[in-house]
Amino acid sequence: MKALLLAFALPALVFGQAKEKKFEGDPKSAPGVNWAGQTVKATGSGAPDLKASNPAQARLGAERAALLDAARNLLAQVKGMQIDATRKMGDAMADDSIRAHVEGLLKNYRVTGKRYYSDGGVEVDIEVSIAYLTDAFDPDPVQQLPTKTEGPKDNTGLVVDARGLKVTPALAPRLIDDAGKTVYSVDSLSADARKMTGVASYVQTIEDAKKSMKAGDKPLVVKASKATGVDILLASEDAKKLRDINAAFLTEGKVVIVTN
Repeated sequence: MKALLLAFALPALVFGQAKEKKFEGDPKSAPGVNWAGQTVKATGSGAPDLKASNPAQARLGAERAALLDAARNLLAQVKGMQIDATRKMGDAMADDSIRAHVEGLLKNYRVTGKRYYSDGGVEVDIEVSIAYLTDAFDPDPVQQLPTKTEGPKDNTGLVVDARGLKVTPALAPRLIDDAGKTVYSVDSLSADARKMTGVASYVQTIEDAKKSMKAGDKPLVVKASKATGVDILLASEDAKKLRDINAAFLTEGKVVIVTN
């Protein structure tokens, strides 16, 4: 018993007062929803298994506990995400089939960082793509909102300048015209785009939007005239332009919204 206690104490003696032993991953990436990068991230922590026969097994138990904790925290992050003007993911997940679907999708998380501490504890960062969630709240892969895809392809994406407006980032925002008709929504997406890109990303500056791979190198930039939370109103001439040009980029979800 004394030998086992000594084995657990050795790391702390070796590293003195330093708590952190080893780090892997990006320390600057905070937990939460990254609307620009289109990911949801969570962090979990685990304590060493004091019943383990050696420090290595204790550390392994800590990693397993940290992953379980991170998965619980990831689910909580997702539940709080806004879907549209009336629903959050937590509301949609009241349906058992949607909840099961979401929980299944979240198992596809990616480990982005680990921190090992001198007391044997571990912290783990995980993330999933926001696009995965589109399949859960809107599983119909059929493109329901017509988009013109004929003619010259002059633009690679769409940048919506909504600076100064009170925009709520959401999984399924809508662009509407001044008559209240939808110009762009989740129903504009192709089956592939639903799973790979999502509806829109949100950034803080026009420069960030133009640099975004999501909008491409030649995006069409339009100015939003009004926002009602999730939904964004376009000026009539911009709405007409999107209906008249080859807007195949809309079917691919290549839309970036600037909110600051």
